[in-house]
Amino acid sequence: MFLAPYVSSNNEQFEFTRQQASHFAKKVAGDFNPIHDEDNKRFCVPGDLLFAVLLQKEGISQKMRFDFSGMVGDGVALNVVEKGEHESAVVDASGKEYLQMTHTGEVSQNQEFIEHVVTNYVQFSGMNFPHIMVPLMQEQQMMINCQRPLVIYESMEVEFDRLDLSHPEVEFTGATFDVDGKRGVVTLNFAFKEDGAVVGKGIKRMVASGLKPYDNDAVDDLVARFNERKNEFLTQLNNAA
Repeated sequence: MFLAPYVSSNNEQFEFTRQQASHFAKKVAGDFNPIHDEDNKRFCVPGDLLFAVLLQKEGISQKMRFDFSGMVGDGVALNVVEKGEHESAVVDASGKEYLQMTHTGEVSQNQEFIEHVVTNYVQFSGMNFPHIMVPLMQEQQMMINCQRPLVIYESMEVEFDRLDLSHPEVEFTGATFDVDGKRGVVTLNFAFKEDGAVVGKGIKRMVASGLKPYDNDAVDDLVARFNERKNEFLTQLNNAA
């Protein structure tokens, strides 16, 4: 189970410590969003980690949509419930939903295939900042709050042409940033390719709030702090190895 270091399971229930969630974000997804830092007061579990656990439990369907409806803190006991033939959700003990999945078509339970898809996707997903977000903000001349950056994962859709695949790779195919006042929706488009052929496609949507007029110095400072935190973590990781 490739997710074993990043999730604590007990029968059907599972939960995440701050270290598990933070290490998944940084080591697997390359995501250094401060909200996933172990010591952050606003800490939350990465949406991509919930997505990964859900796929490992439910398998990969030809067509899937994921809707995120809440942020998970550390130590929250979760489980997957079936809401119908084509719908399941990640919920806590009180029934509160955090992630819903609807799916149709064939289903693959091949764990190697699931691991490959999850790893490839979350590595792409973690590249949102600065590689994709900064050029989009420059283009729209609007930026997130650089002192308290908050971009929320809203939804994701994936569709495969077929499931008899072994090593599909994610390829970025373009992005848009639709701004409405202080709120903006970032849409990332991507394709799955295997042996040079497109075998699937997907869309990821994120919501950015508290937008401000673009300030190049503030964004440069945010990117510098991002790279500094990334290098510091990787140095600690290498020293511990």
